[in-house]
Amino acid sequence: MLKNAFLTLLSLAIAIVGGGGSVWYALKVQDGVGAIRIGQWTAFPDIGTPSADPYSKARVAREGVLALGRAEGLSFVAERDTGGAELKRECTYTIEGGFPTARFWTLYAADQSLGVVETGKPRLAALQSYGVVRQPDNSVVISAGHHPMPGNWLLTDGFGRMYFVLTFYDTPIASSTGLSDVSLPRIVKVGCDA
Repeated sequence: MLKNAFLTLLSLAIAIVGGGGSVWYALKVQDGVGAIRIGQWTAFPDIGTPSADPYSKARVAREGVLALGRAEGLSFVAERDTGGAELKRECTYTIEGGFPTARFWTLYAADQSLGVVETGKPRLAALQSYGVVRQPDNSVVISAGHHPMPGNWLLTDGFGRMYFVLTFYDTPIASSTGLSDVSLPRIVKVGCDA
C-alpha cells in the first residue's frame, strides 16, 4: 500500500514538474508556435488578433503587455547576432541595413522580461526612427554598446543576456502578405569587454 502511494505521488510530481516546465519553455522560447523568423529577428504576427494561438495569448497574459493588432504594427525580437551567439550587454554590436516601410519605428535594448534595459544614466537604451542619421542609400547604421560612439548610438549597460526589440508602427509588413519580401537589419558583434 505504501509502495502504491509513493508511486502515485511520484507520478503526480513528474506530471506537474514536466507539464509546468514544458509550458514555461513554450512561453519563453522566441521560436515558438506562430512565430516567423527573418534573419536574427522573430515576430508573432497574430499575437494581437483574435486568431492568435493559445501560446501567444498566454505569452501576452504572462508578460502583461498590450499587444499590437495587425493593423497597428509588428514587434520583432532578436536574441542572437549574425554569428548565432547570444546577445550580451557587455558586448558592442552594429545593427546595420535597411528598415521596412513604416510610419514610425522604435528599437530598444531589453532585459529578460523584454523591458528596456536600465542604464543608470539619463539616456535611455532606445532609439526611434525620427532621431536617427541615415546613410545616402536610406539605410541605418546603429552602434550599440557601453561607450559613446559617433552617429547612431544605442546605450547598453550592465552584464548578462540582452535582447533587441524592433517595433514597426502603421506598416504594410503587418499584413499577412507583406512578410515574404521583408529584410531586416543585421546584428554584427564588434567586440566584448574583457
